[in-house]
Amino acid sequence: IFYMCHLSPSPPPSISPHAPAITTSPPPSISPHEPAITTSPPSSPSPPAQTSPSTSPPSPFPLSLPNDSPPPASKTHSMITRLQTGSIKPNPRYINHLTELPLEIEPKTFTQASKLSHWHNAMLEEYNALMKNNTWILVPPSPSHNIVGNKWVYHIKRKADGSIDRYKARLVAKGYTQESGIDYFETFSPVIKPTTIRIVLTLAVSHNWVVRQLDFNNAFLQGTLSEDVYMSQPQGFVNTQYPHHVCKLQKALYGLKQAPRAWFQCLSSFLISNGFSASKIDTSLFLKFVGSHSIFILIYVDDILIIGSCSAAIHQLICQMGCAFSIKDLGHLHYFLGVEAQFTPQGLFLSQCQYMQDLLKQSDMVDVKPLPSPLTVGEKLSKFDGTPLLDPTPYRQIVGALQYATLSRPNLAYATNKVCQFMQAPTTVHWAAVKRILRYIKHTLHLGFLIRPSSHLSLTAYSDADWAGNPDDRRSTTGFAIFLGDSLVSWSAKKQNTVARSSTEAEYRALASTAAEVLSISYFLQELRHPLFTIPRLLCDNMGVVQLTANPVFHQRTKHIEVDIHFIWDHVQHHRLTVHHVPATDQLADTMTKPLARSPFESIRVKLNVLPRPFSLRGAIEDNAQGNNITGKIVAVSVDQKIRKENQRCNQQYLQDIDANQDPRNQEMNDPCIPLNVNGTSHTND
Repeated sequence: IFYMCHLSPSPPPSISPHAPAITTSPPPSISPHEPAITTSPPSSPSPPAQTSPSTSPPSPFPLSLPNDSPPPASKTHSMITRLQTGSIKPNPRYINHLTELPLEIEPKTFTQASKLSHWHNAMLEEYNALMKNNTWILVPPSPSHNIVGNKWVYHIKRKADGSIDRYKARLVAKGYTQESGIDYFETFSPVIKPTTIRIVLTLAVSHNWVVRQLDFNNAFLQGTLSEDVYMSQPQGFVNTQYPHHVCKLQKALYGLKQAPRAWFQCLSSFLISNGFSASKIDTSLFLKFVGSHSIFILIYVDDILIIGSCSAAIHQLICQMGCAFSIKDLGHLHYFLGVEAQFTPQGLFLSQCQYMQDLLKQSDMVDVKPLPSPLTVGEKLSKFDGTPLLDPTPYRQIVGALQYATLSRPNLAYATNKVCQFMQAPTTVHWAAVKRILRYIKHTLHLGFLIRPSSHLSLTAYSDADWAGNPDDRRSTTGFAIFLGDSLVSWSAKKQNTVARSSTEAEYRALASTAAEVLSISYFLQELRHPLFTIPRLLCDNMGVVQLTANPVFHQRTKHIEVDIHFIWDHVQHHRLTVHHVPATDQLADTMTKPLARSPFESIRVKLNVLPRPFSLRGAIEDNAQGNNITGKIVAVSVDQKIRKENQRCNQQYLQDIDANQDPRNQEMNDPCIPLNVNGTSHTND
């Protein structure tokens, strides 16, 4: 109104023949909620009663302020904008504020997942599997029942290269609401030890054995419950006829405290009935020997590795397990427990590159500057340094993830052990140490762990200790590295339980811990029917410790470690162990007890078989086992031909052993589940 009152009269603009009609009547009355729209510059405001309506509709956009110059003519070109077609796309910078999740993000709630078709299909597939397995029955609720809740958990299954394999939705019971003695009594989870995995894989690489990988579909649903467990109906799948009923579980469900134990009992019963026996060293390992051939089954919850010297026997076992359980044959070992496996002419290369990249993304450290070492030389972390963190949850999550990264990276063992000691009350200094470890991981993403083949298997252990290295309680750190042939199979970096009064005492306690691990591996190899033909060697860089093992002298300074002295001396006298001195420059366990400079740290890292990924051709191969197309790795031609020839020879020998022993299970070789070739090998081996 202010601008209209101060405008000077001007002649009306010329009208283009293609422009819309513009009225020259005075402007209509202006609402306080509408923008002023003028068609001709009036000389003075007119009363509302004398206005006439305009023939053109008001524009949805505010017009520019009028001026003395005539307005420009309307556009005459035929350009069509996205606004006119209604195809406006959102700005990518605001994509995080959208209500619909992109395909690569895992939803956190049922409300988010139900809006996406692929996650809804994944939930429907899981629910149908539960109904097919008769997991529960609906019963009326009772006040005496402890009703366990449940929730949907969503996870994106990825391949070794990080691409999406499938979308998985799983119904998980809230086991934390269970009550001991009512809903459950005993718990157990079948988890194979990392040392066991490395030892068996070392034997497989050294003898060119077959390594197959299986995955059980809905493994925990196979176990039968012996307790009465009641659960609420799953969200989104409530029965319309009985909406207030509860589920009485007949089969185990993910999240229940007794679910892993029930599944392990079911699987172990099947394996024992088929001639397998449980290992005495590791209960998650099952063994079977037929003649000169052997089969090992390594169980990690519902992921299984089958390793053996005869591909025909392994093929027969897979056929039997496929008839008893719902399994997915993943072919030859290529991706197990988040570790990528690649067969090369140098051996078996294990890498957690994708896992570490995800760890860097989780901690928002993708674009940081890399560093060549995980810790600063001479750095000693203390619980009194720095300011306590306001929220220690991110620290605990990252440090917990670093512990799993040491599965294939022994050079991270000491640094991870140090930051794990402050989980209760981390400070800013400890958080800075964690960030330095992540920056070192960024520097070494291309590194992995190499398992080398060895023609002569022997045990060699390096033992070391950092005397009074902890500034808070002056406890020492024990570190050891144990080699089976040329492959590192076990390592550790751990703070000792008591304070050592001398460096010899600290070193001797570290030697006793190393000796216990070496003897355990020695007994385990005997159980695998691969006994050692040479006495295990323990290497230590402390001359006092070496002299005590050969000539024990008991006096006031050694009586508090007398038990360890007797333990080592007894095994040395019975020729179960030998202890030798090693120069400090050749001590490979140094990296497990203290931070080192870059040059010695990288030198020891190479000797621990932490190497860059070897160069080899990689591509896609088809494995038609169980009718599944599986992406794997193309190994070198020379290694592939060597393994194939060895498998054919083992298959023929296995059939001869079956005929010689008159094993009643040899009739199952003609099982029509999976056809065999003429020479006894399966189609999957080709």
